[in-house]
Amino acid sequence: MEDGASFLFAGTSFNKKKYASEIARFKEKKETENKFDYLSSFERANPDSEEATVSTKKRKRKQGASEAVEGFNVFKSSIKASVSSEVNKTDEEEDKLSKEKKKLNRKLEADSILRKKYNIHVSGNNVATPLKSFAELSSVYGCESYLLQNFAKLGFKEPTPIQRQAIPILLSGRECFACAPTGSGKTLAFVSPMLLKLKHASTEGVRAVILCPTRELAAQTTRECKKLAEGNKFYMKLLTKKIIRSGDLSKLRCDILISTPLRLRSAIKKKKLDLSRVEYLVLDESDKLFELGLIKQIDAVVKACSNPSIIRSLFSATLPDSVEELARTIMHDAVRVIIGRKNTASDSVNQKLVFAGTEEGKLLALRQSFQEQKLDPPVLIFVQSKERAKELYEELKFDNIRASVIHSDLSEIQRENVVNDFRAGKTWVLIATDVIARGMDFKGVNCVINYDFPDSAAAYIHRIGRSGRAGRTGEAITFYTEDDVPFLRNIANVMSASGCEVPSWIMAMRKLRWKKHRPKRESILTIPDNVED
Repeated sequence: MEDGASFLFAGTSFNKKKYASEIARFKEKKETENKFDYLSSFERANPDSEEATVSTKKRKRKQGASEAVEGFNVFKSSIKASVSSEVNKTDEEEDKLSKEKKKLNRKLEADSILRKKYNIHVSGNNVATPLKSFAELSSVYGCESYLLQNFAKLGFKEPTPIQRQAIPILLSGRECFACAPTGSGKTLAFVSPMLLKLKHASTEGVRAVILCPTRELAAQTTRECKKLAEGNKFYMKLLTKKIIRSGDLSKLRCDILISTPLRLRSAIKKKKLDLSRVEYLVLDESDKLFELGLIKQIDAVVKACSNPSIIRSLFSATLPDSVEELARTIMHDAVRVIIGRKNTASDSVNQKLVFAGTEEGKLLALRQSFQEQKLDPPVLIFVQSKERAKELYEELKFDNIRASVIHSDLSEIQRENVVNDFRAGKTWVLIATDVIARGMDFKGVNCVINYDFPDSAAAYIHRIGRSGRAGRTGEAITFYTEDDVPFLRNIANVMSASGCEVPSWIMAMRKLRWKKHRPKRESILTIPDNVED
């Protein structure tokens, strides 16, 4: 201060003793400033030193803080351990759930690919995985060897699409209603799960019921059941009038009962038959069973099968929306299975429409086809009534054609004999009404002729479905007259959906809403009454 400020105080006297304390204070401040200047210059020359100092201070601060916290709570270590273990458990659970979700997604994707391959369409929750082969019945569901051996004996090497999906659904305890083309193996699809679940014969009464719309179909289903159950002592019965008259049906030893609705309701009404233990109820050709004349009978059977754990299933080649609605009223959490397109004909049948003009034209076209050997027996011919069936038989029986006829006026034994002769090849041509158009399996039928135009699309699908069964090819010829032309478009739609060619002028026609197309037709008979007498 003395040197730096001398020019300010030149010519004056300054009492240093008096202001000694102030001078000393000023000197201390000066030294401090010089010190800071020195430090700042040192820091500029060595920048790392500051970071080292700061990090050292931070470490010290952290250590002090942790020491203070640990010293604060003696339970701190145990709490930290429990929290960390809970976090680890949560992470493990999340990993496990993530893996399960991925596994489920892979399974659903694989199922979807398999269904797409076989044209299987399902709706419902948690639908069972389709079968890849019959071997999975053994590995996944514990199927006994006798059933697989019977499959091989009957020529079933690979499951059909309906069998791939319907069998696992029923084995998983779910109810289902299924629509699959004619000749696709629906009977095996509902009988084999029964045999698997029932396991062995029992003396506790009826445990499964199969309802069929006609006696012929019920008899055929009984034969198929016995073939599939060969090697296991199941008791299977076809409910006949003789059994009903025999006495108390409560003592009837039967595991699987096959019947028509009317006979079964009759047995229930007489209080002879107890169905409270029934575990499986199958409605075969369900759309026919749900027609107005049979609903009351079906309702009586459904009520009699009062087992709370019963599994119900419906199978048919056609499944109208009205039948679906009724089905849902009696079923719980059912799975819907459609093979291909709903209500379509089999794509293995080549379908043709032939204009015959009049009733005389139809008979002439039929005779000409037989004479020119255009038709390869065995042949099924469908007409719209039993009277017309009789008339056509009278016309053909003298034409050197081994023909036979079946209709509702024949007794049960006569009808069985007619069907058996046709199966055995004793007759080449079978004239029939729609009574045998449902579910009947005539192996090797090469051609179906709709002599009379079918009264509905469903009737058409079931009629032509008697040919082209189980992977074979077949032919269907439909005669039509002027009276039938307005309804051609309805049949043409079915033909087009199954891949058949249809003339463009027919597809351009307006589609009519029909209930039953049964016009009054002229008599088929050409023989004069006096000659006939």
